[in-house]
Amino acid sequence: MYYEMMQEKINRKNATVGIIGLGYVGLPLAIEFAEAGYHVIGFDIHAGKVNQLAHSDSYIIDITNQKLATVVQNGHFTPTTDFSKLGEVDAVCICVPTPLTKSQEPDMSYIMAAVAEIKRYMKPGMLITLESTTYPGTTEELIQTEIEALGYRVGEDFFLCFSPERVDPGNKTFQTKNTPKVLGGTTPNCCQLGEALYSKVIDHVYLVSSTKVAEMTKLLENTFRSINIAFINEMAMLCEALDMNIWEVVDAAATKPFGFMKFMPGPGIGGHCIPLDPMYLSWKAKGANFFSRFIELAQETNKKMPEQVIHKVSQALNSAYKSMRGSKVLVLGMAYKPDIDDVRESPAL
Repeated sequence: MYYEMMQEKINRKNATVGIIGLGYVGLPLAIEFAEAGYHVIGFDIHAGKVNQLAHSDSYIIDITNQKLATVVQNGHFTPTTDFSKLGEVDAVCICVPTPLTKSQEPDMSYIMAAVAEIKRYMKPGMLITLESTTYPGTTEELIQTEIEALGYRVGEDFFLCFSPERVDPGNKTFQTKNTPKVLGGTTPNCCQLGEALYSKVIDHVYLVSSTKVAEMTKLLENTFRSINIAFINEMAMLCEALDMNIWEVVDAAATKPFGFMKFMPGPGIGGHCIPLDPMYLSWKAKGANFFSRFIELAQETNKKMPEQVIHKVSQALNSAYKSMRGSKVLVLGMAYKPDIDDVRESPAL
């Protein structure tokens, strides 16, 4: 009964969509749903951010004030700190941070806080989708078990999916709408409802067999990048030791039309994904008595790159008969990559 009801609401765009977390992932997703004609309620714990959004003042580089103003003024997007409004939503997407603790273990507190709020205002038929990057098994362990403890049955009384965010801030070519969306459901009914909802705002939804596979997909993508960045950073140091220009070598190798993917060396890794996501996978692997040497080695190599930059600065100062102490150093670009204002985990810091 609830499955058919939700299908009809989604198809008729009568479903109210809730987005928990209005950051780099949640806000663009909320705007996509609002522009598609859904009523969207955006939830965030930061009153200042909610107030900014209510006054059509965007703090996300990919969302213009004009685009925000349109959906706020036509009533399709309502930002709020009042989580009791979760009682009004039919589908909710969890887009909260998943940082690491000081001991480099997953910090699930933001997800758990979101789930606690959902439990307070849960109603039959709700579709819940987790988008936050996390370890395989999170959706089942931290959401399914919690909701089922209330007496709901997954796939019948409520529906549960995982669909990893693939946001690349500042990317002019690939944004939320035209970036393929991987989605896994807890049951076939969950998967079909998740596909029905996301296909209204995303050009291509790619279905996988389970939430675990979808969770693992995101970690594979970013661990792949972390390892290749570490490799090219090591090659940069090797080329320097052998008196060669790594940039020339990479450009030459990139002329090969197959079997080579171009990665560029840099001062380290930044952003919310690459420095953190591989450690989620490494942590989960240890629970299965599996130790990933590639992940640990890549993290070690990438974390050393800021020290390598400092060493090169020190050498440059020494060549001018100056010491690091007492010198004035201008740093151009504190963000973790060019042309954005995001300093999360930036190696420049």
